[in-house]
Amino acid sequence: MVDAEKGAGPSNAGPKMNQYEEIGMENTANGVSKSTARLITSEQPQQDVGFCGGILIAISILMCIVFFPLAPFFIIKVVAQYEKAVILRLGCIRKGGAAGPGLFFFLPCVDEIHVVDMRTVSFDVPPQEILTKDSVTVTVDAVVYFRIQDAVSSVCNVDNVKTATRLLAQTTLRNMLGTKSLSEILSEREEISNSMQHILDKATDPWGVLVERVEVKDVRLPQNLQRAMAAEAEAHRDAKAKVIAAEGELNASKALKEAADVIAESPSALQLRYLQTLSAIAAERNSTILFPMPIDMMKAFAEK
Repeated sequence: MVDAEKGAGPSNAGPKMNQYEEIGMENTANGVSKSTARLITSEQPQQDVGFCGGILIAISILMCIVFFPLAPFFIIKVVAQYEKAVILRLGCIRKGGAAGPGLFFFLPCVDEIHVVDMRTVSFDVPPQEILTKDSVTVTVDAVVYFRIQDAVSSVCNVDNVKTATRLLAQTTLRNMLGTKSLSEILSEREEISNSMQHILDKATDPWGVLVERVEVKDVRLPQNLQRAMAAEAEAHRDAKAKVIAAEGELNASKALKEAADVIAESPSALQLRYLQTLSAIAAERNSTILFPMPIDMMKAFAEK
């Protein structure tokens, strides 16, 4: 059925469908249930207002002509450089999509104007209490930067684009961090931010929103968990210090053994070591000087 419609000539073809309607028909042909949502984009053609709509538009133009001295104050609007104006004429998007920036005209009582700010907007994701994969409760908050790139989609496809994006960011943060362990959350914050940005950007694309950046601001742990982690880190440092001290004593004992072996080979070396020790003591200006005596001499007195 789809192939037959593609092969038809231009005269039999209906209005041009947007990308979301085409995706829905392809899913139906493949056996997937078709979505009932009909998304509107800026490329969608203007619908016919009909005979009654034409009469209302003519009446509005006639009123502008009759009240010409005052009409310019009510039919002219100016939008700033960073804004776009979506005009709905009798409930339908006016031909040409969003207007602005600058000066444009509209018909009173017929056109409805929605001014959309196209600048980058930031908001804080409120702190979320999340149970991690290893059953640890943490509180995480983030900041999201986004901007509207399609004014028509942001007006027609979602009620309040900023509120919807904020709520979606909270849900995405909870769902993503719930599949991570505590160590992964603390060490892979950049990867989590990039993944969250990709998910938000894909989900808000039908709303005409471009998510530019997502950053995880702070990860707060419970007080008892902080004390437990501090005690664990302190115990690890103490164990490491004891190992280092033991290794130092081992190396010192090896060095003393080598020195004793060298002195034992030459008896005069021990006497020189005595004199060197006396010289070091005299340099410190001490009033008491100890003369070391050889252990062999003491053994002679002990035998008597």
